[in-house]
Amino acid sequence: MRANLNLGGNNRTNMKILLANKFYYRRGGDCIYTINLEQLLKRCGHEVAMFAMQHPENLPSEWSKYFPSEVKFSSGLGVIEAFLRPFGTREVRKKFNALLDDFQPDVVHLNNIHSQLSPVIAEIAYERGIKIVWTLHDYKLLCPRYDCLCRDSDICEKCFTDKKQVIKNRCMKKSFVASNIAYWEAIKWNRQILEKYTNTFICPSRFMYDKMIDGGFHTDKLHNLCYGIEVSRTKLSDYGIKEDYCCYLGRISHEKGIETLIDAVKQLPYQLKIIGGGPLKEYLKAKSKDCFNIDFVGYKQWDEIKDIVSKARFIVTPSEWYENYPVSIIESLCLGTPVLGARIGGIPEMINEEVNGMLFESRNVEDLKDKIQKMFATNFDYEGIAEKFQVRYSGENHYNELLKIYNRVI
Repeated sequence: MRANLNLGGNNRTNMKILLANKFYYRRGGDCIYTINLEQLLKRCGHEVAMFAMQHPENLPSEWSKYFPSEVKFSSGLGVIEAFLRPFGTREVRKKFNALLDDFQPDVVHLNNIHSQLSPVIAEIAYERGIKIVWTLHDYKLLCPRYDCLCRDSDICEKCFTDKKQVIKNRCMKKSFVASNIAYWEAIKWNRQILEKYTNTFICPSRFMYDKMIDGGFHTDKLHNLCYGIEVSRTKLSDYGIKEDYCCYLGRISHEKGIETLIDAVKQLPYQLKIIGGGPLKEYLKAKSKDCFNIDFVGYKQWDEIKDIVSKARFIVTPSEWYENYPVSIIESLCLGTPVLGARIGGIPEMINEEVNGMLFESRNVEDLKDKIQKMFATNFDYEGIAEKFQVRYSGENHYNELLKIYNRVI
């Protein structure tokens, strides 16, 4: 697929683009977006290179020889490297410089790079005169903890204006040491420095765009562009084949609100299928072991996800943090499956109530329980949802807008 754009002037449709993301496997929304973007840009005729961290689950890549070694933020021989990596280690500098030497990109497109890669790669590219576009997937540039949650998991924006709050409240793992590292990382890679290095920050949700402004970032550095996906993967012969269950798709961790969802479903007769893995999986499986209507189906590949989600009456996204613009919601809507989402972060931007889903108050079990019942009682136009959102979230539309950004910065 090549986009047919009449851009004129010095605009280019055949660039060399270097993508960077800390992981190179389908771990979360940031990784899925980066991997999909790599494929999209190649289909559109661009040369694409990848920079990521070594990891046993990484996809094969011709660029893997440039990937710095894996670091684990836990005890062991690599703990010093793990503590130093957020500030930019010799290995990262050496390998990224080597990649730039060999690939000679026109644009470096950063994604989720903090901690395991670090913004040092933005500094290196900037010093070489290479233009930088940075898609933001969380709030790390505003909040040293990345998720705008304090140590007690309540929403918090204190670090927007005072980064010392992360130490004062020991927000990182309730640890003085970890919180200090996060503080000094935020000080080293502060707003002024990152704005200097970066030509454009892409905010997938309008919510994130507004929060970046709240955090002091200048509007001329910000651009709001939602994600796109390969919608051909979501095509079905019949969007009306639905079974009597709802499902959750995503990481099983505290900020995702999955425990709140389980507490609600335990009081209802409906079946819930939970797709994914994460640190809370075993705890929540034990908590719901006597609930025969809750099924942890585990981590699945796309074909299995497609089958489960397309047949669900709806998916539930019960997030309890400032969710950005969940890829799971995009995929669900493109499959013609409505969404019951928490009224938090960028989620409300994606849902037109009683047309493609409903909203509930985040963390409110009773409201969630009530809306689950309403969702099961509502007849949605499943095919209409699929048709509308396959256009809205098409990779071609995303590419056209992204190419305008690339051309503007070079």
